[in-house]
Amino acid sequence: MARFRPPILAAQLALALVLVGTGVREAAAQDMTDARLFIPVPDGDPRNPARFRTPSFGNPAGSGAGTTGFVSTNPHRPKQPRAAPPPLPAIVPADQTLHPVYREAAPAVRRPVTTTTIVADPALPHLRRQVVRRTPIEEDPFGPVGVRVGSFVLKPSIEAIRGYDSNVTRSLIRSGSWLSTVTAQWLAQSEWSRHELKGSLRGTYTWYDQLEDFNKPDVEAKVNARIDITSQTRSDIEGRYQLLADAPGDPNTPGDTIRPPIYEMYGGTVGLTHRFNRLEVTGKGLIDRLQYWNAMLDDGSILNLSDRNYNQYGGTVRVGYEIVPGIKPFAEAGLDSRVYDDSTSTNPSRNSQGTMWRTGVEFELTRKLTGTVSAGQVHRHYDDPTLPSFSGLIVDGNLIWAATPLTTVKLDLKSSVEEVVLPGVSGGLKRDAIVQVDHAFRRWLLGTLSFGYGNDDYFGLDRIDNRYFTSVALTYKMTRTVHVKGEFRQEWLRSTDPGANYDASIAMLSVKLQR
Repeated sequence: MARFRPPILAAQLALALVLVGTGVREAAAQDMTDARLFIPVPDGDPRNPARFRTPSFGNPAGSGAGTTGFVSTNPHRPKQPRAAPPPLPAIVPADQTLHPVYREAAPAVRRPVTTTTIVADPALPHLRRQVVRRTPIEEDPFGPVGVRVGSFVLKPSIEAIRGYDSNVTRSLIRSGSWLSTVTAQWLAQSEWSRHELKGSLRGTYTWYDQLEDFNKPDVEAKVNARIDITSQTRSDIEGRYQLLADAPGDPNTPGDTIRPPIYEMYGGTVGLTHRFNRLEVTGKGLIDRLQYWNAMLDDGSILNLSDRNYNQYGGTVRVGYEIVPGIKPFAEAGLDSRVYDDSTSTNPSRNSQGTMWRTGVEFELTRKLTGTVSAGQVHRHYDDPTLPSFSGLIVDGNLIWAATPLTTVKLDLKSSVEEVVLPGVSGGLKRDAIVQVDHAFRRWLLGTLSFGYGNDDYFGLDRIDNRYFTSVALTYKMTRTVHVKGEFRQEWLRSTDPGANYDASIAMLSVKLQR
């Protein structure tokens, strides 16, 4: 009978338990690699989460942790190196191409990759150097390129229009004529790291074949400067000039003149803006002058219109607070005074003072809806007690909605107080709203549909005008330099004075050259 040996049996039993434990751990480890989705728990590299597993209960603490992240037992683990793209070879054989990581990843990427090939050694043409450059895609591939002069970019253009207007005089009795228009424009923009200076000059002249007396100019010049005083303070300066003619059918136009009178408007604005973190305060001062040219009457005599000339002085204060990035409510208030030149003329007391206040918001929502909209009230008081003071609602704004990558909707709202020189009439409040829809059928073919409404309310005169228009246009961008455009426009005016009503149809075809 063999002798019982407890130490030997204990050693054998311990060895068996070790072997069994090793097998269990190997089985558990093998089980951890199975992709079962009963209880999803991410595993593996968080930069490449390709697998999910089910935790095995009863395993040692920390056995369910992935290759990265927190582990309760705090074991020592080697740092996982971040995957990096292979370096761009300086010289590669001619039959090879760049690694895919340097190519354009998806059509949605706005910065395409371009590759420039340079021969490293003329004696070894089979070797070449590849240089990768990223160039942003232009939003308007048919826009003007411009001419660089020093640190400025100049963009000149000229446009010739030929068309027909069925009612040039804008009266109840139609008088149509063929028309020709030439427009020359010049834009300038600085490219400085600090400050900014930009200007524009546009000159237009329109000829009517059958109604030469209605030929008219339209000139506009503007210069804007931004001076960055500090990172939080800037100054904005603007100078402006306009040469215009009274619109046919305007109540201000004397009935016995041969052609609508011509007038000039020029002035300037100086503003200072400071940001207190999210709070922005802006103060502006302005001065403008309106000056009429003499008009010619039917009998050939000259009509002096200097009694319409006046200067306007004013200032505004605006306070805005950026609640969140892209949304900035604001409040604005202003005062102005209009002083006529000749106080001994037939209208000695047309001097007036005006006040204005409005509230609104500037916003940019996911870059699809941007702009400014505001509403408020304007009040005007005249020195002459026979001229009635008035108040009215004003709405201003400019909204741009990128409905789709091919379609853009624009809304323009504008309110202004105009002078009226008729006896007993103090002034007029003009409000305009325009909706424009642009759709790109192709990047070189743009369709435009516009609708507009305007309201003219004359205080002291029993007359309210409602203006409407609609237009459709198609622009063919042949090249960056040559654009061809066709447009049809229909206008209506409906007034409380039936004699002022009119309809007009305008068809135009234009060719524009730009640089």
